[in-house]
Amino acid sequence: MIKNSTDDIEALIEMMAKLPGLGPRSARRAVLHMIKKRALLMTPLADTLQTVAATARECLNCGNIGTQDICEICEAEKRATGEICVVEDVADLWAMERGQAFKGRYHVLGGTLSALDAIGPEELRIPRLLDRVENERVTEVILALNATIDGQTTAHYIADQLETKGVKVTSLAQGVPIGGELDYLDDGTISAALKARKSI
Repeated sequence: MIKNSTDDIEALIEMMAKLPGLGPRSARRAVLHMIKKRALLMTPLADTLQTVAATARECLNCGNIGTQDICEICEAEKRATGEICVVEDVADLWAMERGQAFKGRYHVLGGTLSALDAIGPEELRIPRLLDRVENERVTEVILALNATIDGQTTAHYIADQLETKGVKVTSLAQGVPIGGELDYLDDGTISAALKARKSI
């Protein structure tokens, strides 16, 4: 059986359609554009994808994505402010960094507690967070979790775990709407919410 010449293209469209924000129609348009600009877009993109696939890894300390075992934020001495900002995932960390309002370090949980999905503290990086609070001279933990039921449940659980650790525990305040997710907020909103954080 002779393979159809468009099979590979259709396979690429199907793969692209699996990306967040891209449906089948958007994926088809993107693939057609890349094919038309093959030398300028497709070949460099393929090379970059291969490089990132080989080098990207999670930071062993905070869970950020980078190319080293310990990310640049954790390595930077100037960011050893005693403040750790706890976020749900890497997209939230990058959103906070875009705002350029926070100068401390981060901790990526990798999700939120969810009884329905059988996600408990051990499935997240909560034990690692508690270790960091003990060992990194942390003075404040900022809970920058999404304003969802699971996000707030997780925030209260972490606050309870930190109650006897002698650290200040705060959360983002104004600017973050109920049901809102950090990755979709503008930089000004994130900056305002960070500055107006409060104890919980």
